[in-house]
Amino acid sequence: MKTIVENAVCTFCGCLCDDITARVEDGKIVKAKHACANGRGTFLDYDPAPKKPKISGKEVSWDEAIAECARILTKADSPLIYGLSSTAVEAQTKAVELADKIGAMIDTTSSVCHGPTGLAMQTVGEATCTLGEVRNRSDLVICWGCNPSEAHMRHFSRYSLMPKSKHLPNGRKDRDFYVVDVRPTKSSKIADHFIQVKPGSDYEVLMTLRALVQGKKIDAQEVGGVPIEELIHLAHAMKSCSFGAVLMGMGLTMTRSRDLGVSELFSLVADLNAFTRFSVVPMRGHSNVAGADQVMTWQTGYPFAVSFAKGYPQYGPGEFTAVDVLARKEADAAVIISSDPGAHFPREAAKALEEIPTIVLDPEENLTAKKARVFLPTACYGIDASGTYYRLDNISIRVQQILPTVRPTDKEVLVKIMEEMHLC
Repeated sequence: MKTIVENAVCTFCGCLCDDITARVEDGKIVKAKHACANGRGTFLDYDPAPKKPKISGKEVSWDEAIAECARILTKADSPLIYGLSSTAVEAQTKAVELADKIGAMIDTTSSVCHGPTGLAMQTVGEATCTLGEVRNRSDLVICWGCNPSEAHMRHFSRYSLMPKSKHLPNGRKDRDFYVVDVRPTKSSKIADHFIQVKPGSDYEVLMTLRALVQGKKIDAQEVGGVPIEELIHLAHAMKSCSFGAVLMGMGLTMTRSRDLGVSELFSLVADLNAFTRFSVVPMRGHSNVAGADQVMTWQTGYPFAVSFAKGYPQYGPGEFTAVDVLARKEADAAVIISSDPGAHFPREAAKALEEIPTIVLDPEENLTAKKARVFLPTACYGIDASGTYYRLDNISIRVQQILPTVRPTDKEVLVKIMEEMHLC
């Protein structure tokens, strides 16, 4: 049997491309038209077959697995819930509810990627816009510390560089494109201008740009490895464009200056709005990490790094962030949802995660799941489950399923765990 599903949403990255045409044959996706290489892998490599959960690597029934999860969390004094960036809003909401009821710490992948963006936003605000505005109006595009050509492969073609519009009838020819980064990338190769800064010098470069935009004279011949003439040229381009957009990534958030560097960029964008229309768009990586921040904020008041240990939400970046909690061995159990910290965390944090009973909810048995006490194979939102996601510009998108649901969703599993613990 063959089925065509149009306008499917790809849940690989924060672009959430919603123009995918999926072809289903014999219960499996065999073609994903319009999807990039990453998206095709997401659709075509997914095995929709039902799977049994595992306890210490051995297959068990769902009832046994849920009971073991309840036992682990009931016994724990300081549990940690982490991940959430690749699951639906509905599941994220239940994760926060679970954390509240058991007094857990809860953190999202923002703490290891765009956490500094959230801190900067709280400090100086954020002049931002939607990707639709970038697509239709932005005649100046600047990529600062990001590489969409490889990380968000359809961003240039769908939103920021190639599209034609009423205000930009010639598409790419009507746009001036800059890349600011510490090394050449695939994105810099197609840029009109590439500005290469010394590693760790973004803060100084941004301070200099702010001064130049404000009309101040700079005596230095170079700043952060960049000739002052290049920065003067960039400042002029930013002030003279009709609508500018800075796409900023982890090349800025994870520098030594962290939130201070991001604050300086946000302040620069705010300064530019005295001369023209300018916005900044954080390039969020995981498909629903923006949604995780939204859910955490509306339910706790804070975007990540929250503890319910005292019966109410406490905010503590560096105190309740997952890497720090694990490195200090302060968690005695963990629930990992749609994430693989065992493969990506620093060694000490990853090692500490292996030493405590860990519960993993994920469609695939990743490295963390293979070493977990309990692995719960759940449905994949956007393939065999429906849910709500937030695009990287914080626009909510309803993600519809393509295949019949044969596995429980993350939301359903979390509800079952709370029922087993008599928390519902």
